[in-house]
Amino acid sequence: MFMNKYIESETLELKAAYTDSSVRDIVAFLNASGGTLYFGIADDGTIKGVQKIDETLRKIADIVSSQIEPNPADLIRARIIYEESKPIIEVTVSKGFFPIYCVKKYGFSQAGCPIRIGSSCKEMTPTQIQVRYQKRFESSKDYMTAIPAKYGDISFNTLQIALSNQGYHINKHAFEINYNLRNKDNDYNLLAELLSDQNMISLIIVKFRGKDKSSISERTDLGRTSLITAYYNMKNRLIAENICMSDTTIRPRKDTYLYDIDAVDEALINALVHNDWSISEPLVSMFDDRLEILSLGGLPYKQTREQFLKGISIPRNSTLMRIFQDLDIAEHTGHGIPKILQRYGEEVFDITDNYIKVVIPFDPLVRSNHGNINGNISDNIIGYMNQELTVAEQAVLELLVFNPKATQAEAAAKVGVSKRTISRIFASLQERGYVTREGSNKTGIWKVVKS
Repeated sequence: MFMNKYIESETLELKAAYTDSSVRDIVAFLNASGGTLYFGIADDGTIKGVQKIDETLRKIADIVSSQIEPNPADLIRARIIYEESKPIIEVTVSKGFFPIYCVKKYGFSQAGCPIRIGSSCKEMTPTQIQVRYQKRFESSKDYMTAIPAKYGDISFNTLQIALSNQGYHINKHAFEINYNLRNKDNDYNLLAELLSDQNMISLIIVKFRGKDKSSISERTDLGRTSLITAYYNMKNRLIAENICMSDTTIRPRKDTYLYDIDAVDEALINALVHNDWSISEPLVSMFDDRLEILSLGGLPYKQTREQFLKGISIPRNSTLMRIFQDLDIAEHTGHGIPKILQRYGEEVFDITDNYIKVVIPFDPLVRSNHGNINGNISDNIIGYMNQELTVAEQAVLELLVFNPKATQAEAAAKVGVSKRTISRIFASLQERGYVTREGSNKTGIWKVVKS
């Protein structure tokens, strides 16, 4: 007598072939107790096999990477098995770390939040969604210390050196306990991954030509290192991008900057510390008229917009916040938001359930004296970008247009050449009349002039 090996149940779903509704089955398992999907097996258990294996695997990977929120990549595994000499794709889904997951296309609505009940997917009720969603951010330990790191062989040299420089004595065992770097299974967690020397999570600064996202001028990844190093990388880059206009006709000299770097630094720190890292990383975007700093996840659980704007601190990631405090990067006084408000007002905050965006407008006077900021080089500069110049020389000229205070060390890092080479480039550009130096070597600026 034929015995059906595969029977649909609360933890098993059969699919003769991939369909667009497969994402709902995966989300339903995440919202329940987990389960397994088999692609290539009909509902009655008949082995059909998968005809287009690579295409199906790509579609499953797309579901995992871009169609579900929060990101469940660490909870889903796919592999190829064979039944009756036919290829079957087995997708194993673990129970979610978070109280609720959704199909990103529909958000946290009934259509977007299925749950596995018996052998079928059912929509959650509005009350179920509300209760689960409210629990989502009750504690940072619900995800940062629970989600395992993507790799286990990691080190914390950068973090430990930084803490030692602040006067902390480092004991490896106590260090990992004090900063909650392992989960309940004694594996390194997401927090440890972010802080490790081997961290591979990107932190992007992207520059656009104009006032929208239609044309990218430059995209720079300053992450893929310990989050502490990545923070300083981003801060230093934002300092370098901050154009200064000096009025030397008055005493003392008046310097006007493109943006208030202290306010921008506070916005950056808040984005890193309060971001929901299970969704994605923060993003810094520069346009011709503004700077945007985006963090994911909206306000922390139980925090209102009014509390946020008053500087009442309710950190989403309490251990990460404590580390930033121990390194004297952040304070727990909540003064960062009031500092931004004092300089720019409430209108710079765009707060939704899913993200917080800080929009810093550029100083109009500095803009008007430097033309377009991000890659729209003015005609008189384009004239210099000719065949007489090497690629490195052209890159240096472009840098000096946007940042006249750039040092040779900054130029070398930007262009990707040695300090000796950059010194020769500057000397050659001066000798041929492309640039002049105004002021002293220490406090002066570079001026790009016609040849």
